[in-house]
Amino acid sequence: MKMKAVILLAVALLVSGCTIHQKVEPVQIDSGHRLCIVENPAVREGFLAEFSSTLDHKNIAYEIVDESAVAASCEWVARYTANWSWDLALYMSYAEIKIYRNGNLDGEAIYDSRRGGGNMNKFIDAESKIRELVDQLLNIKMASIFRSNIG
Repeated sequence: MKMKAVILLAVALLVSGCTIHQKVEPVQIDSGHRLCIVENPAVREGFLAEFSSTLDHKNIAYEIVDESAVAASCEWVARYTANWSWDLALYMSYAEIKIYRNGNLDGEAIYDSRRGGGNMNKFIDAESKIRELVDQLLNIKMASIFRSNIG
């Protein structure tokens, strides 16, 4: 009986160590505002391409900027980072997008499978995950446009 409890505890600890975490705190941007994306050259090009494509699909105005251009011209700023790992195949193990308004953190999306270990769900399609994170992170407040068209 004691041995079963020890084995059960060991399995529970092992499984809990193989978790994938995702957290999204959404941002609500008024329509008509422009999002400045600070380019991160340390991240694979495909990340920024998918991020931009998702913004295009959501009709969000954006501009890709260098770090030096942020302070002068951007109310809304997006910063991102992502890492890929190798475990039988190359996969995106970590992604983070943070949105700032006037220099203050307003929302973020984090995907973290670095503790995924034996969890096969870590082998995701990176483009789909980036789209999902951006979709959950960015909401556009359309009320003012809706009001002007209706009434």
